[in-house]
Amino acid sequence: MSKSEDPIIQTHAARSWRIWLVVFLLALIVAGITSKLLSLYGDDQAFLRSQGDARTLRTMLIPAHRGLITDRNGEPLAVSAPVATIWADPLRTDLQHGGLTRLAQLLDMKPHELKSVLTANPERRFLYLKRQVTPELAEAVEALGVPGVHADREYKRYYPVGEVATHLVGFTNVDGEGQEGLELAYNHSLRGEPGRKLVLKDRVGRTIKHIRSLQDADAGNDLQLSIDLRLQYMAYRELKAAVESHRADSGSAVVLDAQTGEVLALVNQPSYNPNDRSGLSTDALRNRALTDLFEPGSTIKPLTVAAAMMSGQYTRESVIDTSPGYIRVGGASIKDHRNYGKLDLTGIITKSSNVGVTRLALEMPHDTVRNLLHNVGLGRDTGTGFPGERTGVLPFLAERQRVERATMSYGYGLSTTLLQLAQAYVPLAADGIMRPATLLKQTQTPAGTRVLPPGVGPQVLDMLETVISAKGTGRRAAVEGYRVGGKTGTVHKASGGGYAEDKYVSVFAGVAPLTNPRLVIAVMVDNPKGQEYYGGLVAAPIFSRIAAGSLRLLNVPPDKWPEPPSTQVAMQ
Repeated sequence: MSKSEDPIIQTHAARSWRIWLVVFLLALIVAGITSKLLSLYGDDQAFLRSQGDARTLRTMLIPAHRGLITDRNGEPLAVSAPVATIWADPLRTDLQHGGLTRLAQLLDMKPHELKSVLTANPERRFLYLKRQVTPELAEAVEALGVPGVHADREYKRYYPVGEVATHLVGFTNVDGEGQEGLELAYNHSLRGEPGRKLVLKDRVGRTIKHIRSLQDADAGNDLQLSIDLRLQYMAYRELKAAVESHRADSGSAVVLDAQTGEVLALVNQPSYNPNDRSGLSTDALRNRALTDLFEPGSTIKPLTVAAAMMSGQYTRESVIDTSPGYIRVGGASIKDHRNYGKLDLTGIITKSSNVGVTRLALEMPHDTVRNLLHNVGLGRDTGTGFPGERTGVLPFLAERQRVERATMSYGYGLSTTLLQLAQAYVPLAADGIMRPATLLKQTQTPAGTRVLPPGVGPQVLDMLETVISAKGTGRRAAVEGYRVGGKTGTVHKASGGGYAEDKYVSVFAGVAPLTNPRLVIAVMVDNPKGQEYYGGLVAAPIFSRIAAGSLRLLNVPPDKWPEPPSTQVAMQ
């Protein structure tokens, strides 16, 4: 019996052993899991929490409000408006979501176009769908609840005055970084510093909860310019009309405060709308008043006369013989329009005598004229800090370079910007005090530097008034009710190593009013076409209209009242 029961006992024992082995393995697994759980809730808890937070907590940037740009009276020239950016995570975007068709409509896209954009970039985690949309559209997009599609808040730059001040203000790109003009020059100060906040997001990237603010956004600094928007509008209108009527290639005008050097208006043609740059050409981008160089021509003659008076060799009554209407210098012949005979210094300015200023320049020490031109700002930076501003060319001339010294005396052989030319007239209006041009509003009058002896500037202004008289070349620059003075310039354009016979630059620079100078105005029109191209016919009328409008807007009282008609009282 024992023999027959042995296999059964053995089989039972084998099964019992297997069961205990399974139980032991299960117990071992349970112990391992328990040990791991204890480890996770103990030693590894901090690590796991950080890993979980890394997958759900995000640090988001809070965009900083870019500083305002205003004119001297606080009128806005550049403002930042709240907008939003729609973006997607293609890896998490549900292409079968029912709101995808409506999303395409909101983004002005066709459904298949939107899907093509998303499927063409399946590996990317960030893809712009549309930049700078309205907050209302962003709310509509978020309300659709499409997984992987998000809206971030930001700011868009807007320019209320459009093309009127764009060459001065400039513009920003879509990311809010300055690209042109003062937006670029003062970009660091204007843009501010973005803030940071901690948010909780779900598995598809949607923000569930704002946890806390880590750093507040630091708004950019405001920038107050020196320009007066009223004068800017008026000067822009007058320049644009003149450039169009004369079919000129371009034009610029600058209005300075004669006592502070502040730029009250600065305009150019052609211009562009910074709010819509879809058809923008590089030619329209240039701030020509600060970047384009030209030979100033006869507008330099008042400074040559001032240098002569400053030298002590000449007075206002000094007489220069300009007969027979031309002078030979080296191998060159310098001519006047006709033989003016003997002229005093006032007559040289009135008649715009090339021969007269040539004789003055050649009879003075060779560096006299050049030194004064340098002292009034020609050939060097004006200090405005404007991006791309040119310094012009003011060559050093040796004593033996008589031809070059002669041509410099009437504005050839050197180059300048229009702002430099206007700045050069400031000492004439401020009784010899040079105050650099500035694009920022000044809280007090700068001290300035004396570059002319007292009394020389007012005497030259009196001479410039004769240019506006019936005997002068700038009669069309007259302003009713005001004493004004200025100088015309008509310059042949440089071409192919020489000068073009049928292309001109028309220039006028002047001061108003002369009794108590308030404004210095310079106008340049490039290549006017038609019968009128002289500075006295093209640029002078622009000066007249800008001066008249500016003096009226600034409430400057007239200093030239018309004389009452003589009356005879009948004797009874």
